[in-house]
Amino acid sequence: MQNDHEELLIGLVSVSDRASAGVYKDEGIPALEDWLARAIAAPALRTEKRLIPDERAAIEAALIELVDQAGCHLVLTTGGTGPAWRDVTPEATLAVADKPMPGFGEQMRRISLEFVPTAILSRQVAVIRYCRGTAAPASGSLIINLPGQPKSIRETLEGLKDKEGKQLVPGIFAAVPYCIDLIGGPYIETREDVIKAFRPKSAIRPKQGQQP
Repeated sequence: MQNDHEELLIGLVSVSDRASAGVYKDEGIPALEDWLARAIAAPALRTEKRLIPDERAAIEAALIELVDQAGCHLVLTTGGTGPAWRDVTPEATLAVADKPMPGFGEQMRRISLEFVPTAILSRQVAVIRYCRGTAAPASGSLIINLPGQPKSIRETLEGLKDKEGKQLVPGIFAAVPYCIDLIGGPYIETREDVIKAFRPKSAIRPKQGQQP
């Protein structure tokens, strides 16, 4: 059953050995914060941020803490999804999962293939983890692995549009609000000039400030 939370809590996890060590500035979390600020109209948004190395145990611990203790409704990771030895974000994500959500990974690769043939090397996954703590009992969190580059993050979330702004390939975030509905999270409204959320007609509510 859906809970009408007053805020949307999103965990942002950047997985990078060098950024977490201070060798260079992390770009993943700022890119996510910027896009989410533009895309989400309601409810109020709050984020929990983690910058961690490419270590499976550290990634698993961060995901579990963000869901079970912090009570995040959505967790977005960036980085660590390629074929290199230390790219272990998908393995860590699957290890903490209750349900895989393969459609997200399929659509992310479809979008990225419009730009680069090496998109087939990406191993991004998405899963549901149900909260085991007291922060949000009987609710779940959607965890999605995203690319590490800001441009790719935006393209994956937003999809492809033509010069007039018509959607050619839907971005994955179009499906996120309804998924959050189904696992007990808040009702998310998006700014349609950035991304239009899709819901069945029976699941659509009047926009905030409008009468039914």
